[in-house]
Amino acid sequence: MEIAVYGAGGVGAYYGGRLAQQGHDVTFIARGEHLDALRTEGLAVESVAGDFEVDCPATDDPAAVGEVDLVLFCVKSYDTADAAASLDAMLRPDSAVLSLQNGVDNEDVLADVVGTERVWGGVTYIFSTIASPGVVEHTGGPGRVIFGQYHDVDGPVPDRPALADDFLDACEAAAGMRADYTDSVHATLWDKFALICAQAGLTAATRQPFGVINDTDETWALYRRVMEEVVAVAHAEGVRFEWDPVTKWLDAMTSMDNDENYSSLHYDLTHGKRMELDALHGSAVRRARERNVDVPAVEAVNAILRPQADASEP
Repeated sequence: MEIAVYGAGGVGAYYGGRLAQQGHDVTFIARGEHLDALRTEGLAVESVAGDFEVDCPATDDPAAVGEVDLVLFCVKSYDTADAAASLDAMLRPDSAVLSLQNGVDNEDVLADVVGTERVWGGVTYIFSTIASPGVVEHTGGPGRVIFGQYHDVDGPVPDRPALADDFLDACEAAAGMRADYTDSVHATLWDKFALICAQAGLTAATRQPFGVINDTDETWALYRRVMEEVVAVAHAEGVRFEWDPVTKWLDAMTSMDNDENYSSLHYDLTHGKRMELDALHGSAVRRARERNVDVPAVEAVNAILRPQADASEP
């Protein structure tokens, strides 16, 4: 496959690197010192699933990439609109853009630019960050991608595109990752949205890893309450689940070794980087108000982190 990784950070570079290992034609789109290192030294990945190095083309100009089968769209949510405006040069009529971003707003932004039929909504479960320019550190998580053809929440479920089967085959052959297709794309997006609003919000607000949150009755209760409120907003938006996201994630978190795991929101907060609070708790609060849903726990986390998030804005 011909694949462009738009936003070759900890997540995008990891998956792009794994696919490049299998011989796929992968191009990284990055910037700054990380881009310089990718160009001169290649990508080095320090991974719990096995270290590796690959040398892929890298650029900061999407127009220089050429047309590809698939764009792994991994930019920060606040860059979605600007990055989406540069996608057309990389897309054929049957190409696809797979969003692996935080939040539930990105797919609609992409669909407005490139057409709903070319957008795949996706989530991923992985702990992977840029350790230094050109070096990605993968410390945990199943390395799993779940994706599906995007569509209106109250519209018919589209047939699975043939290109999706090609991508599934590529992921199955790649080491250190896996992928699954879903017909419940909206439920999948909101399922993870509930999880990360709780995890990201509380690790950032308390400056504690997941393991400490699990061991403290007060924070554990707030963790549960945030998820319940986000799921209530999802229901008000017309999203229907074939499972209970809150019970699913509470059961999963109590059985995980999370002592050293934080979140990307915590990382950005503690490293002086721009925060994605608007795409997470800010979006949940806005949508709740539009639907007249009470979300006091989400509002509290948003209020606690708002001063730091505003200060991180350029």
